[in-house]
Amino acid sequence: MIREAFRVLCVDLGTGKGRIELLDGRNLVAGGSGLAALLDGRYGKNDLPWDAAEQPLIFAIGPLTGYFPLMSKTVCAFRSAYHHQYTESHAGGRLAHALRFADLDALVITGRAGRLSCLVVGDRHLEVKDVGFMRSMDADAAGKLLRRMFAKGSGHRSILRIGPAGEIGSAMACINVDSYRHFGRMGGGAVMGVKNLKGIVVQGDGDFAGPAGSAYARLFREVYRQVTATDMMRKYYSLGTAGNLQGLNDLQSLPWCNLQRTSDPAIAGMTGQAFADATLLRNGACSGCPVGCIHIGYIREKITGDNRYSYHQVAYDYEPIFAAGTMLGVTDPFAVLRILETMEKVGIDAMSGGVALAWATEATQRGLISREQTVVPLRFGDAAAYQQAAEFLGRGINDFYRLLGMGTLRAAAAYGGGEFACVLGQEMAGYATGELFFAAQTLGFRHSHLDTGAYSREQKNAGRDVGQAVDFLIADEPGRVILTSMVACLFARSVYTDTRLAECLAAVGLDTLAGSVPEVAEHVRRLRWQTRIATGFDPDALTIPKRFYDVRTWKGPVSREYLDALKQEYGRRILRLAADRSGSDAPLGKEGN
Repeated sequence: MIREAFRVLCVDLGTGKGRIELLDGRNLVAGGSGLAALLDGRYGKNDLPWDAAEQPLIFAIGPLTGYFPLMSKTVCAFRSAYHHQYTESHAGGRLAHALRFADLDALVITGRAGRLSCLVVGDRHLEVKDVGFMRSMDADAAGKLLRRMFAKGSGHRSILRIGPAGEIGSAMACINVDSYRHFGRMGGGAVMGVKNLKGIVVQGDGDFAGPAGSAYARLFREVYRQVTATDMMRKYYSLGTAGNLQGLNDLQSLPWCNLQRTSDPAIAGMTGQAFADATLLRNGACSGCPVGCIHIGYIREKITGDNRYSYHQVAYDYEPIFAAGTMLGVTDPFAVLRILETMEKVGIDAMSGGVALAWATEATQRGLISREQTVVPLRFGDAAAYQQAAEFLGRGINDFYRLLGMGTLRAAAAYGGGEFACVLGQEMAGYATGELFFAAQTLGFRHSHLDTGAYSREQKNAGRDVGQAVDFLIADEPGRVILTSMVACLFARSVYTDTRLAECLAAVGLDTLAGSVPEVAEHVRRLRWQTRIATGFDPDALTIPKRFYDVRTWKGPVSREYLDALKQEYGRRILRLAADRSGSDAPLGKEGN
């Protein structure tokens, strides 16, 4: 059965040493998002900048990781290079299970290594290894080398690494997880970079006992049946989220060419079916997931001076296709994959990178930036130029690309063009569905479309009642928060209802937590917002660029009055939630061996 105290490994890169701490609070925060916020309250320094060595980089899993299907995600929490505030990013891959098999609920990394290093942790060992020879190495090459260097525990081993973007502290730098998954948003790669951390290897070389008795086995079989033998998850395996491209284009909600339009006939060559027919090589899955939603396409490149070709595998789904495809006016699936491969190698978040390059293209058209800044001429649809520009952005080859890498609005402040910067707290996700989504992503906790269901609701609801819309956002959040505290894949939210979560928690011996799922969700929701606000979050400081007010969707033109009212009311409700401190005092931890 699961212990109620969290087992946390705290590593100081400055000394190269770690310690295990036992921390109370399972019944208050569950794990994942809640545990990460709890740990930031313990180790985070609100009086220091995001890049101070003392600031923690936190990886946390949930109570059901390793016990039930699709409990396959890890929460990464840190102070963001993007806005200097506390934030989260979520990723799959093998990391969650590797941490479980290493008998850890969380890994907390502080300090800064003296030289570029790789941190290696396992059930009973820790090593900080000098990898200075890997400086400037791309994430693909770094992953291959780390796999050879640390072959032990390959069955439950997870390899995290950054590319050059992380090393230069780019706010768009992601953390690559096991090649095909990422802590993509808000610049987690920059945090690894400032800590002189090129890679992290978690070797799940221990084991753990499953719950005794037949009740757990029966429940596991039922959950497994739901996710494999019903239609609940089938769409994620077949075309995957790339299937959204056609539908959003039909709804006039798909961003094209820096959101200058929301629909285009060229979608015919860019649908999920088109990608599957032309490029799909295979499906992959995160550890502990029987669905297989990772779609891996291929590209081939002629070997210089030879008649042979090399084949490369590139993962794709809806968001990367929007960012490296429609947002840039690129309509050939193989060209999109080539741009994405470059972004993968330099280690930048595809959404932020694509949206930033779309802004740079329009700024070039308007004469605000020149060929001197962009080095290559940027034109919508010119995939070869974007492939080069993505490399320049990730490596920060000049002042322009370094500034752009800190965020599109930072570049717009220097060069002009803020009115057509497609930024909603960070570079937008690919859902131009209208006012509710624009307000929700601007103020959402992670500035992610998955913070709320606004993007989904707006595809079916044309109403413009501010109170009802904000009520929906507020009511929708706790269910997502409890899933990210478990930490479940949000694709499984139709499976893991509060009732089902309570059954699963009881089956692994967490009866107290099972009996208070809604209360824990509310507690964690408040704790996260309180943590974020304490580091500088202010709804009134976030603005929505003019481009979003010019959008036309299936519902007609965006209403400035409605959008402004939504943002104001949603911001007011968030602050009111955070101000309610009832039951939100975090428990004190206790150290153990």
